[in-house]
Amino acid sequence: MARNSILGVFAKSPLKPLEKHIRMVSKCSKQLVPFFEAVTEENWSTAGKIRTKISKYERDADDLKRQLRLELPGGLFMPVDRADLLELLSQQDKIANKAKDIAGRILGRKLILPEVLHEEFKQYVKRCIDAIEKAAEAINELDDLLETGFKGREVEYVEKMIRQLDTIEDDTDALQITIRKNLLAIEDDLKPVDVMFLYQIIDWVGDLADLAERVGARLEILLARK
Repeated sequence: MARNSILGVFAKSPLKPLEKHIRMVSKCSKQLVPFFEAVTEENWSTAGKIRTKISKYERDADDLKRQLRLELPGGLFMPVDRADLLELLSQQDKIANKAKDIAGRILGRKLILPEVLHEEFKQYVKRCIDAIEKAAEAINELDDLLETGFKGREVEYVEKMIRQLDTIEDDTDALQITIRKNLLAIEDDLKPVDVMFLYQIIDWVGDLADLAERVGARLEILLARK
């Protein structure tokens, strides 16, 4: 194969679109912070506007996902395994989908968060977003990993971020346990159907951190195969 042909295979790195996708996913999920601020204030107009933003960013992430799937090359000159990249992309995309589901369910029912849960719930949401941002930070090192041949200090740096991501996810688990315990203490004062949906939302917010951790786990698998 001519040298120019080989360079052409590598010129369009599949890693850049993957990094762009996780940044859009992060942008989408971060909107949940002001969304929950509006929900705690029962400002449904503002919550509705933010939910529209979340939906737009989720569609943008979907567009990037489809584009990457269509354009992702295969074969001998791929820097990493195509199946690994597609699995990584799938995990990233689930985060944006979950953010949209959370906002849609709360707004659709105008689900009111009990005031006694407001502060800890805000901490919970922000910590879950921290997990997503840490996952995005790790994914955005992919090009640097490629440049170093997936060796040396860059690998150690990314592995450190993955460990930090695991720690953040542990924090979200602890916060979720506390919120569920405090909701249990007041659930007799609430409508049973609202209690059911509140527990669902608590679980779904926790899923954001779980999905972010899975992104880190998939990245760790990718590193192990190099």
